[in-house]
Amino acid sequence: MGSIVLVVRLVLADVRRHRAQAAMLLLAVTVATATMALGLSLSGASDALYEQTRAATAGPDLVALSGDTGPAVTSALASLADDPEVVAHHGPYRIVYAGLTTRESTASPVVVHGFAEKPGAVNRPLVTSGQWVRSGGTVLERGFATALGVGVGDRVTIAGRAYPVVGIAVTAATSIYPWASQIGPGGGPSDYTGLAWMTRSDARRLASSQDLPVTLAMDLRLRDPAATEAFIDAHHLSAARANFHSWQFRAQQDLVILRNSQPILVVGSWLLSFLAITGVAALAAGRAVEQTRRAGLLKAVGAAPGLIAAVLLTEYLALALAGDALGLVIARLTVPVIASPTASRIGDVAGPGGATVITTTVLAVAVAVLSTLRPTLRAMRTATVTALSATAHQPRHRPWLTALSALLPTPLLLGLRLTARRPGRAVLQACSTATTVIAIVALLTLHAQPVRGYGLNGSSVLPNLMVEHGRQVMLAVTILLIALAVVNTLTFTWTTAIEARANMAIARTLGATPGQIAAGLSTAQLLPSLPGAVLGIPLGVGLLSLFAARNAVEAPFPWLLGAALATLLATMALTALPARLAARRPVAQTLSAEAA
Repeated sequence: MGSIVLVVRLVLADVRRHRAQAAMLLLAVTVATATMALGLSLSGASDALYEQTRAATAGPDLVALSGDTGPAVTSALASLADDPEVVAHHGPYRIVYAGLTTRESTASPVVVHGFAEKPGAVNRPLVTSGQWVRSGGTVLERGFATALGVGVGDRVTIAGRAYPVVGIAVTAATSIYPWASQIGPGGGPSDYTGLAWMTRSDARRLASSQDLPVTLAMDLRLRDPAATEAFIDAHHLSAARANFHSWQFRAQQDLVILRNSQPILVVGSWLLSFLAITGVAALAAGRAVEQTRRAGLLKAVGAAPGLIAAVLLTEYLALALAGDALGLVIARLTVPVIASPTASRIGDVAGPGGATVITTTVLAVAVAVLSTLRPTLRAMRTATVTALSATAHQPRHRPWLTALSALLPTPLLLGLRLTARRPGRAVLQACSTATTVIAIVALLTLHAQPVRGYGLNGSSVLPNLMVEHGRQVMLAVTILLIALAVVNTLTFTWTTAIEARANMAIARTLGATPGQIAAGLSTAQLLPSLPGAVLGIPLGVGLLSLFAARNAVEAPFPWLLGAALATLLATMALTALPARLAARRPVAQTLSAEAA
């Protein structure tokens, strides 16, 4: 117990001394784990929302749809209810295909279901606002109404006739907006469509007055809800020539709207994790000398290697696990919004599942271990006397390289020397820049894709929810990646300035100005960022090719080139302030501190 208390006290003391580094690690792990938890939780959240909506609306196990009409078809659909496996049914009822226009002239295709004024045992839409259908009024599906910006009391025009909106409801018998049509007129392909309900008589008058296309549907509840496939196989040759949509199909169809968002979150979490590792690794490398001295002190007072490793690693592990917990909380609060971009489903979403928690925890531990294992092992292996007198690594001097570099301008000379002395950090900076450019390339490519909106006659009067949702998620992930890249760039610059302050002070005594020192520090970050920005473009295009559709459009090359140049300019701007602050430190103070 004494060793545990000692480790905890040493860790807390070190966190208090290095609050900025602790906050950076906490931020990096939180962002990465929250994004991964969101990506892994979307499928389960969507399924949960469908199940809750199905339970609240007495959703059918099967919906039989026929593109034909007439007494024979009606009788054939009704005969499905005679099957011993059917325990309840609703219908047959008519589906009328029409167009809807709001007062704001927003137009959209709509399917109108003719229902009884008193819902039956199966497919009872849940009214979330207003009341159920009455003669002369219509009820709109909630996702459709939200997209239109219409509420109870507003008026809409369907097939040239005005109707008041008397209610807003949800149902599990159809797919979420905008896939309410299920099948098209005559059994053909469906289109983006909203859903409205009317009384049976109103739906009949609507169809006859305008000679609108009509199909028939029948809702079925089975004795065994899992036996939908067996029921379909037994009736696929029936006289109704019906298309069967099972509840399992509905649940899978709900995920279509998340088809773009889920890979964006998962791949984005990989990139964020990589940025977290590079940033924390830079922090750990910058504190290598301090950690070595700390290990030497612990060895001098008799600490065993296991205790030293525990002290050095526990700080990072504890912060990583705290970031993991915070990321899971953020994912729990955010997943309902991400998993349900339409308002077509109701219910609560549980937090990330056990598998997701384990995955994000492994990710957090990996970030901490991969970032700090090497400095920790180096500190443990260093002899006590050497550790207590440890200083920064002195580079080897090569006369020919010194003579060649003397021909360069002073800022470039200093930047090249700093870069050459820390090749590992230069690689990390290049990777950080490449990761940022990859995200920007993905965002630009996504925005370059042609978008088909929801509207009548090909008009794009309503936004494409799947595309818009994917773009919003991609924008959020890109902002997070850029934020981490900014933190990494500031960290790289400040760490380099701290480690090179003695060399920079000597350069000033030899005539270098503070401006040249600051420019040299900025150049040390810009030089590795240049190949990173160049490589980020083909890497981003290649990564997108793994997920993009075959007919995807590539972003214009000037956009991609502009993204790379903007990243380099942002790197210059970000490094200017910490570089200038480091360059203004008095020379005498720096040299006396190093001599001490």
